[in-house]
Amino acid sequence: MTGLSANSLRALPSVDQVLKTPLAQTAKERFGRQATTDAIRAVLARARASGLAEGRSSEADDVAADALEQLKSAERSSLRPVYNLTGTVLHTNLGRALLADEVIEAISSVTRKSVSLEFDIEKGERGERDDHLRSLICEMTGAEDATVVNNNAAAVLLVLNTFALGREAIVSRGELIEIGGSFRMPDIMTRAGARLVEVGTTNRTHAKDYVAAIGPETGLVLKVHTSNYRVEGFTAEVPARELAAIAKAQSVALVHDLGSGTLVDLGRFGLSHEPTVREAVADGADLVTFSGDKLLGGPQAGFIVGRKDMIAALGRNPMKRALRVDKLRLAALEATLKLYRDPDRLVERLPTLRLLARPEADIARQAARLRPVLADVLGDAFSVDIIDCPSQIGSGALPLETLPSAGLALRARSGGGHALAALAQALRRLSVPVIGRIENQALVLDLRCLEDEAGFIANFAGLARGEADAMA
Repeated sequence: MTGLSANSLRALPSVDQVLKTPLAQTAKERFGRQATTDAIRAVLARARASGLAEGRSSEADDVAADALEQLKSAERSSLRPVYNLTGTVLHTNLGRALLADEVIEAISSVTRKSVSLEFDIEKGERGERDDHLRSLICEMTGAEDATVVNNNAAAVLLVLNTFALGREAIVSRGELIEIGGSFRMPDIMTRAGARLVEVGTTNRTHAKDYVAAIGPETGLVLKVHTSNYRVEGFTAEVPARELAAIAKAQSVALVHDLGSGTLVDLGRFGLSHEPTVREAVADGADLVTFSGDKLLGGPQAGFIVGRKDMIAALGRNPMKRALRVDKLRLAALEATLKLYRDPDRLVERLPTLRLLARPEADIARQAARLRPVLADVLGDAFSVDIIDCPSQIGSGALPLETLPSAGLALRARSGGGHALAALAQALRRLSVPVIGRIENQALVLDLRCLEDEAGFIANFAGLARGEADAMA
């Protein structure tokens, strides 16, 4: 707090005195009388408990100022916008996909009035919320039918619980992946009530392994696209099309979990080919699951597409209601999918693809513009250099693929790692936190995801030169 003198315990203003100050009046108008009163009491209590630091004021205005600052701090959301300069486009810890303007407007529109969430306007009777997306998803994927739940892990859980509850689910040992937050495929299968049957080895699984494992207790065969890692060298796996034929011959369903599914060929961005959902459907999988907030570029969701009879069975599972999505996400998903109807403008309108497709030369020019700005703010304490740096897609997609990018390397002229850590912390404390990465004795700011250049400059100016000097 602005402080209270060491010898003025008795001179502390009363709560009523503080409430009469102009700042307290401002606080009451914004936060209410009760909250303001509680904040003032808290400030006074801290002053008494700390023994009132020497040389500080005990004026009512100062107490009111501290109380107002406390109220403002408490009001600030913990879910804050940040500048993602980590070099990971779909950063799980930073919210993954950014939503298109059309999507944001769609979300806003369904919050203002009642909407036909589960009402069939044509028939005048109860409808299904999946109907808002069914035809769009089928159009984009070539599937017979579709449904949606709150994320892809939920999609896999629902499928396993519906078709392999108390039965066997066959999966290659090399596909028993772990996703973010230490969630492992075997654990999901167990929670779904399925009995895991591993076939093959970590690096090699053959068609004969599946054939030998399928029996009367088999509920389904699960193929998991290993999107978040690669096993290289002496390897073998059964392609989805071949596995679909094996499963069909044995009258067993094949479920293909694509994880970070995509609706477009990433080859146009210079990346390795990632199987699209349409390709997975065409390869013969009975059901295909994939995410909505990764390569698709929409909000968090889990899609399940495939055979009409199997989608209907998923809808009858009571667990489906527990995993369903609300009107906000339905609106966002519908608006996102509609962008795919205009492939010529998709990269321009969908932030995920726009950032992935951003030319290296464009990013390098931005780095050249920003270098003197940051150098001026940081002063002599840090050097600022333009560097080439590899960006990555993130969220488990194409883990070995990188995108050539450019950024700024901030290096401490003295103080080493301690100074860099202090600088990284100072950037996180800006009005809009700036998140980079520390590597090779530098704080690297990869600029691939920086579109609001003017806002970034204004925000960075909040770091005073004196503060930068103090870090060294």
